[in-house]
Amino acid sequence: MKPWEILASARTPDGSSLELRRHDRDYVIHAEGYDLMTSRRHASEDAMMALACPHPKAGARVLVGGLGMGYTLRAVLDLLPEDGAAVVGELIPEVVEWNRGLLGPLAGNPLDDPRVEVVMGDVARIINKSERQFDAILLDVDNGPGAPTQRGNSRLYTQSGLGSAHRALRPGGGLAVWAVDEERGFERDLRAAGFQPSTHQVAAHGTRGARHVVFVGKKR
Repeated sequence: MKPWEILASARTPDGSSLELRRHDRDYVIHAEGYDLMTSRRHASEDAMMALACPHPKAGARVLVGGLGMGYTLRAVLDLLPEDGAAVVGELIPEVVEWNRGLLGPLAGNPLDDPRVEVVMGDVARIINKSERQFDAILLDVDNGPGAPTQRGNSRLYTQSGLGSAHRALRPGGGLAVWAVDEERGFERDLRAAGFQPSTHQVAAHGTRGARHVVFVGKKR
């Protein structure tokens, strides 16, 4: 059996390590003790845009929090009109480099699309300074509201953070939050921030096996 090959590494702002690993044709972004993203299982990431904003209008703008392996961004671009725009907020420069290199072909090189703008930094800052700027906000920055991988990400899921996301959305817009598992009470938090909430169980790969969760909040 072939061993996993470590291709590159990076440090997060809080000092944690990330590794880009490969085994045959499979790639993994590995954080300390767990796999943060894998090329084998990304169906739930693929589903986020369709759940939050299935029919984007002309000129639609979408904010993607967390580039990962580019699958969420690819799903956005597949639905986005030609005059639309996708803004990606990413904290770690190496993740962008990996997506411009080895990882690019996995999702069809989405960073090459002229509709894409990459903003380096905390996606929370982008949200906080935006008002009625986006038709969808897709957050896949960690393992969910109850298991943030970066300490600073937890503020995205507070009432203040969810309220900022609500203000950053245009009327009728949608917020999608990826989670490794269902978080009891998060629908209540979304409702308190002004959203109409729903929870979606999505197969991680194919129709069997592990299922992940996508929380959706619609702005009335």
